Amino acid sequence: MTRNTKIALGCGGAGCLVLILGVIVVFVLIFAGAIAAPGIYSPNRNSNDNYNRNSNNSNTNLNENSSDSSDSSSLSDDDKHKLFQAAGVTKDSELILRVLRKIGFPNGTGEGYQDFVKDHMRWAMNNYAWVQSMTDPTKAREYVDEHIDD
Repeated sequence: MTRNTKIALGCGGAGCLVLILGVIVVFVLIFAGAIAAPGIYSPNRNSNDNYNRNSNNSNTNLNENSSDSSDSSSLSDDDKHKLFQAAGVTKDSELILRVLRKIGFPNGTGEGYQDFVKDHMRWAMNNYAWVQSMTDPTKAREYVDEHIDD
């Protein structure tokens, strides 16, 4: 084996080692939440799942479409997602329910709610900068208060 061959093998091995260490560092940073990877769960993501189910046999009024939900058509999809995201950051159940009524999903149910939630995940990834600007609960509450009556 010539000297040049030994050098080439050493450099190739060192290069592979650096590449492997780089991949490990990236995985650690993703897992720690320091960098975001599209399509992968982010541990810094705010998640609010509200399930309200009221069963009252004496009251058969099933009208879930309040006058607030009719206003949802005046909001753009972007505005609906912004309100939904900001309300979730506040972790205020009453405010979240108010926003859900506003965007057309009283009690977090109804036709199209699951599709909205799926679309919201895509929306949040595409609007990452806005989502990151709204991580403070006080700022998020102010946003909802300013925009819920639009």
